[in-house]
Amino acid sequence: MKFNQGTLTKLESILSESEYTLRYERGTFQSGWCIIETKRVVVLNKFLDVEGRINTLLELIPQLNIEFDKLTLESQKLYEQIVSNLFVGV
Repeated sequence: MKFNQGTLTKLESILSESEYTLRYERGTFQSGWCIIETKRVVVLNKFLDVEGRINTLLELIPQLNIEFDKLTLESQKLYEQIVSNLFVGV
């Protein structure tokens, strides 16, 4: 899998299909992201480049309450790769 806009879009789809809102905002984020659990909102630092956004989402997605049954087949496969740590970078 490559670190490009297509990969980022697929990762963003996992969140949206699980009814998380993904926002890109500026601010002082220690790790580049924050989660507002009660509203199912994920906020990423908007100054991250595409690779940084992908790496952040790969780190973040396993920590979220993703509703696997709501995911499309393609998103389910990607999600399984992420949570089983079988994700292979570039």
